Amino acid sequence: MPEASLPGRRPLGDSELSVRPLCLGGNVFGWTLDEKRSFEVLDAFVDAGFDFIDTADRYSRWMPGNSGGESERIIGNWFAASGKRDRVVLATKVGHDMGGDRNGLSARWIRQGVEDSLERLRTDRIDLYQSHKDDADTPQEETLRVYDDLIRAGKVRVIGASNFSAARLASALEVARSKGLPRYAMLQPEYNLYSRAEFERELQPLCQREGIGVIPFYGLASGFLSGKYRKPDDAGKSPRGPGVVEKYLNPRGLRIVAAQDEVAARVGANNAQVAIAWLMAQPTVTAPIVSATDRAQVDDLAAAARLQLDDEALAALDRASAP
Repeated sequence: MPEASLPGRRPLGDSELSVRPLCLGGNVFGWTLDEKRSFEVLDAFVDAGFDFIDTADRYSRWMPGNSGGESERIIGNWFAASGKRDRVVLATKVGHDMGGDRNGLSARWIRQGVEDSLERLRTDRIDLYQSHKDDADTPQEETLRVYDDLIRAGKVRVIGASNFSAARLASALEVARSKGLPRYAMLQPEYNLYSRAEFERELQPLCQREGIGVIPFYGLASGFLSGKYRKPDDAGKSPRGPGVVEKYLNPRGLRIVAAQDEVAARVGANNAQVAIAWLMAQPTVTAPIVSATDRAQVDDLAAAARLQLDDEALAALDRASAP
């Protein structure tokens, strides 16, 4: 893809790092995709000119037979095989349950967790290291001090938070400010056309005030915003279909899909592309996180990243999806 046709780079919050505004989610690597197919998706994404990949130490511990670290290990093997490490801004996470005492945001576990991730990823640094979820049992100063040590050691470049409330994120920012410690530059929340209220009420204004970038997950609402779930019988279209139908298939959800249909027809796109383009147009959003299972899906997502919705389209989607 010619460089000129790609969307411009966006900064990771107030850090010196910047990325193309689309992030490839690594949750499927080692879960629904084996290593060979994962390599194909990773190659297609980077060869299309994109550079931002997000994973976590926990992916995919939920799958029978897995223990966590499968996604990181596949990405590390891909780095070794492809030589593309320096073409990627790499994000991973720590703090979610890995079994036993391997969880939380204590200095003890973060020191061990980062070494485990670096080994699996076969790299010497993590560009964006994120607290996967809040840990009320560990003082925030303790967490930020160990991140400071890792940054000084060159093992981590920028830090972020995932699944934090506005109150806890504000508290962490104040601790960083008062103690002279690194601050969270990025936030990873759930945010999409359907799930707007929780993020927009308090987190979005906080991120705007503080210059924090946002990389939302569930950008397609578990596939609902792709438009393939329109009636209860559609629950059989994927393993997660029953949950999607139960949560999203209601009058408001159908109103959102109808608005997507109209916008998609007018701009020559599909519903998933419209949902991603809407996210990319929202204040504070740096790069929506998206997953792909083959090269065709990567091409589809790349087209979404190039789609710029006009004011009329954005207003129609806003009205239909108003919380």
